[in-house]
Amino acid sequence: HPARQSGRLACVFCAATMLTSKSWLNTYILTFNCARNTIDTRIFASHLFDGLPKDSDPVSYPEVLVLSLQEIAPIAYAFLGGPFLEWYFDAFRLAVDLATPEDQRYQNVMTKSVGMTAIMVFIRDDQVDRIAWKDEAEVGVGVHQAGNKGAVGARIGYQVDYDSEDQLPLTFVSLHLAPDESAIDRRNQDWKDICQRLVFTGCDVAGQSGRQHRQYGEEGTPLIPSYHGAERGSGMYSPNTYLFVAGDFNYRTSHRDPQPGDMSAFPQPTNDTSSRNHYIHLLAHDQLTRERLANRTMHHLSEQPITFPPSYKYSLEAREGSLHHPEEGFKWAKNRWPSWCDRILYLENPFPGDESRKVQVHHYSLLPLFQTSDHRAVVISLSVPLKTPPALQDSAISPPFEIDHDWQSKRLIARKKEIAVGTMAYLALTWEGNGLILATILGLAAGYFTLYGLE
Repeated sequence: HPARQSGRLACVFCAATMLTSKSWLNTYILTFNCARNTIDTRIFASHLFDGLPKDSDPVSYPEVLVLSLQEIAPIAYAFLGGPFLEWYFDAFRLAVDLATPEDQRYQNVMTKSVGMTAIMVFIRDDQVDRIAWKDEAEVGVGVHQAGNKGAVGARIGYQVDYDSEDQLPLTFVSLHLAPDESAIDRRNQDWKDICQRLVFTGCDVAGQSGRQHRQYGEEGTPLIPSYHGAERGSGMYSPNTYLFVAGDFNYRTSHRDPQPGDMSAFPQPTNDTSSRNHYIHLLAHDQLTRERLANRTMHHLSEQPITFPPSYKYSLEAREGSLHHPEEGFKWAKNRWPSWCDRILYLENPFPGDESRKVQVHHYSLLPLFQTSDHRAVVISLSVPLKTPPALQDSAISPPFEIDHDWQSKRLIARKKEIAVGTMAYLALTWEGNGLILATILGLAAGYFTLYGLE
């Protein structure tokens, strides 16, 4: 019927208009210390999007999903990297698939690790063709600058509008800083090292390169190009980029280890802020908040008010399921102060003076405790204004530290050490490595006796 056909065309036109005129990019970021264990994919999937607003039915999943992961795997697999980590990454990919309906699935467009720290960037299927380019960076700040602690970065160019070639750079960083209650200065130094040596070399985001000619894989999936060959690298605080930093920052709530008498004041489920067990009293001693406000770490970054209990450190008893019954109380490990180690911070506005370009945060919270880790995952749901970056101005956010000119050579040396340590750990600490050693010994023995028998 002509009228019905006209109505359908009008609906298609309206939908296309809404898509091209969309003014916000919805983003969901999760940070989780995996404690070197593989996740339970079904349980993880059932809670993955708990931080999304619940006022929409059906749920509209965000265009961008970022997983910031620490202690992704045992040190042998993590330091060797490559195929040794695929089992752990595949568990998260499966969890994302299980958590979303078929009409709102995601593609994992970037996966990057440095030692035991990793980042995974997912883009909703219907938005993948708006990713014009991608870039990555890594740095170790652990022992001898190896990746037992460090940071990994993912940067993408998101096409602002289908009718233009303007792109909005988005930078996501996953990091893991030094542990222990007293190591405040070490964590601050780790942050400085990351600012100086986490360098993206593929593109200069200030240049606003045009959209690349799109190529497709065998299954019709858009291939996202990476930029190469830039003469000078750019750090986290490159002009025009929105910046999101998530990870196990490891800042604690005390300078010393807890004593037996301290445990009675550890946080417990209560809404009474006057109670000594309400988490707000411990939050007042948060090291990260103090150091950030004193401009000694996380420079220029903002954080939403914390309205949830500490993310670390839960006891083995808690991990076995007691947190599913809050009335029984939180069960904390006795050797660590409960702390908000796992955090997500962001650059609220990379274009000072233009309030319309500020990030809008919808929700900042914890996920339930998973049995595989003594940390609880932290999530944030937010929206980024979809606007073409303006011309660079003198008031743009400036990096807190200059890039270390030797960052690349330092990373290459550290990588060699990671491979050496990873190989030794693989041979000594894994069943596969033990089997390889045994097979080698048996092979040498068999060869020896064979040759001896020929004499």
